[in-house]
Amino acid sequence: METTRQNKICRLLQKELSEIFLLQTKSMPGILVSVSAVRISPDLSVARAYLSIFPSEKAEEMIKNINENMKSIRYELGTRVRHQLRIIPELKFFVDDSLDYLEKIDELLK
Repeated sequence: METTRQNKICRLLQKELSEIFLLQTKSMPGILVSVSAVRISPDLSVARAYLSIFPSEKAEEMIKNINENMKSIRYELGTRVRHQLRIIPELKFFVDDSLDYLEKIDELLK
């Protein structure tokens, strides 16, 4: 069960990370990265971001690239939320494949 403070920080991080990825992927036509959910630990030190990547064939490559550039992403996030948060949480990125799963179930039902 997440507290109100955790929910507010999750929404803030989701919004800011979405904007960061939007700016970074403008140079790569045909790739769309969206932040579907952010979960933060109770002590606000670790944030898990679930990314939905289109096309899904490039998801593993994009996650690897994002994890290699995690320091710069965290720095950019820190400059955006420095007035709201005292400590910028450590970021961990995961692929959110729930849309692929739903598509597969829908196709099986047909």
